[in-house]
Amino acid sequence: MTERVPVSDVVARRLAAQHLTERLGEDALPDAAADCGIQNSPPGSALLALHARVRGATREAVDHAVAERKSLLQTWSVRGAPFYVPTADAATFTTGVLPPSDEALRRFLPGVAPALDALGLSLTEAAELTRTEIREVLAGRRLAVQELGAELAGRVAGRLTAKQRRRWTAEGPYAAGQPLGEGVVHFCLRVLTLQGVVCFAPRSGNKAPFVLVDEWLGHPLPDVDPTTARAELLRRYLHCYGPSTRAGFAAWTGLQVRDTDSWWDAVEGELTPVRLTDADSDRGSTAWIRTADLDTLRSPPSPTGVRLLPPRDPYTQLHDRESILDQRWHREVWKTVGEPGTLLVDGVIAGIWRPRKSGRRLALAVTTFASLAEPHRRALHAEAEQVAPLRGASSVTVEHATF
Repeated sequence: MTERVPVSDVVARRLAAQHLTERLGEDALPDAAADCGIQNSPPGSALLALHARVRGATREAVDHAVAERKSLLQTWSVRGAPFYVPTADAATFTTGVLPPSDEALRRFLPGVAPALDALGLSLTEAAELTRTEIREVLAGRRLAVQELGAELAGRVAGRLTAKQRRRWTAEGPYAAGQPLGEGVVHFCLRVLTLQGVVCFAPRSGNKAPFVLVDEWLGHPLPDVDPTTARAELLRRYLHCYGPSTRAGFAAWTGLQVRDTDSWWDAVEGELTPVRLTDADSDRGSTAWIRTADLDTLRSPPSPTGVRLLPPRDPYTQLHDRESILDQRWHREVWKTVGEPGTLLVDGVIAGIWRPRKSGRRLALAVTTFASLAEPHRRALHAEAEQVAPLRGASSVTVEHATF
């Protein structure tokens, strides 16, 4: 018989797994990113997400981990988004994301399909052509995507047939004045990132430059079997977001549900089915959790405290949104453009927040779904004081309102 578990226990276990019940120690930045990665879009959100999980996390500490210690790596990962991941585990978040077939890869990057069809190329072939030229273009340099794409497209053109070159150099559908081939190369760079060929160096102004991974780290990423990497990615997803389903995993990664067999088949023997329940009834169909996580699911720690989570924090990037927030507030939290941060109070999403900066002064506009108790208001102000320097401010005010 499938075990039934209260949604409240599921939420508490997820919070603990994502280090939002108790912050990690000051030297634990890679550990905070190890479970499900830390998305860094919009730029700077990763710093706030790490601060919510690590005591005393600062911009300087994160920069040092990325640029000096190289214990954190910034790379495109799930959903085609930039993530901070532990360098030691980079294969899980790159190789582990890469679909195993050209058909699945085209579905993972759907915008490239019409251009490839016009060129008579598979995505695998286009990526290989780009990979062949990448070292000649990028060695010893740091180039933003527009510069890199333009140079690569020019070199790849020389490897095509005359008919393909005419289409390659003609204007494409991706940006005004941009050749079709340059747009294709941008998609191929995502593939090369997941192949561990390139990654991101620290931002320079408003640009995130690409570098060769082996030059940036001083060595290539370890060669990890793709099946092993995919299995580990799913384990980490289920540790952070379980109990979950194939649909939940597909939404998190950016895959199609029909393409997830390579991940789920590899860990099938490690999973246990459970059913979520609330006070009245079952909430839905069977979901799956790692058997190793069952004990913490049955007796999770109680979440306490206040956190200011950034837009697209790992905790809010889940398919099962109704498990963490009443559906009437979903449109306030999950927006297509201009997502706010979220206020977490004792493990509950209690509202949203937006920053407004003027010089060195930061104002946080916090809007809650219900009134806050005075102890929580004080904790919110204390948390805001810690967030201010992360946003480059020396002072902060909190403007509090209720929906």
